[in-house]
Amino acid sequence: MAYVRRKVILFVITLWAAITMNFALPRLMPGSPVDAALAKIASSGQPITNAQRRAVEIQLGSPHGSIISQYFDYLKNVATFNFGTSYSFPSQSVSTTILNALPWTLILVGMTTIIAFIIGTLLGVYAGWRRGTAADAGVTLTSTLLSAFPPFWLGLLLLYVFAFKWGMFPLKGGYADGASPSLDPAFIADAIKHSVLPGVTLAVTSLSGWVFGMRNNMINTLGEDYVTFAEANGIRPRTVALLYAARNALLPNVTAFGLSLGAIVGGSVLVEGIFSYPGLGNLLYVAVTNHDFPLMQALFLVITVSMLVAIFVVDLLYARLDPRVRR
Repeated sequence: MAYVRRKVILFVITLWAAITMNFALPRLMPGSPVDAALAKIASSGQPITNAQRRAVEIQLGSPHGSIISQYFDYLKNVATFNFGTSYSFPSQSVSTTILNALPWTLILVGMTTIIAFIIGTLLGVYAGWRRGTAADAGVTLTSTLLSAFPPFWLGLLLLYVFAFKWGMFPLKGGYADGASPSLDPAFIADAIKHSVLPGVTLAVTSLSGWVFGMRNNMINTLGEDYVTFAEANGIRPRTVALLYAARNALLPNVTAFGLSLGAIVGGSVLVEGIFSYPGLGNLLYVAVTNHDFPLMQALFLVITVSMLVAIFVVDLLYARLDPRVRR
């Protein structure tokens, strides 16, 4: 119980620090959305007046008042889930904008993370158990080759070959132009087709990490006395590999998997940007480009809170899997 209490207190303190940093960071960035809007007006040759500047500030809802008052207003808005109106999408609230993009990121990045974790962990178990053999060399060499591909480079390559040259998949977006998101089978099939290339890009580039992590853990675990004792007692090799070695070697990968699930909400800015996928990663890129303070703060907060929750859950789960950490 004391272990859980310590983790809860640490979670609350970290959450407050993250919210405070989330408030401060966008305000430390050079420039402002007002300056960007006025620069566009000035480029057309129109003179900029104080009245015009004030009108743009009101239209964009720029922060006003002292930094202290802005901070307490921000805390109140966070508590009430009121993140204001986005500068980039003025026709809808920030909450609505994020909720519209969130399912796309959860499905795409979430599914690819789970698939890559399962395949990479199984390959790591196999390579670790068959260490020093041709099978081990084949798995590790292939994983090393895949890890050398930057996600944006692989995404552009797949886009050029399978979408531009061969026309097997769409060039961009999460669904066809003019379509409206629904549960219609035709729309779901179209959305799956749009997600294949970005999903393959994310899965391939993240696979090697799970393979190497699990392989190294397996090799370390296979040197333990209880594994040697199990082998000396004539237990089947498959049982020793899965129930004795892999079960204990999996613990560090569980921690990494939990953190990866927390990072899912942030999406993949580069991959989603390349494919113009309507997820949170692409939305974050738009917000940063437009100096969209309300949207940036809300996205950073969602990403940070999801990571903190994932870390908190992993700490509790790890204490359940390995009681030694409670001490």
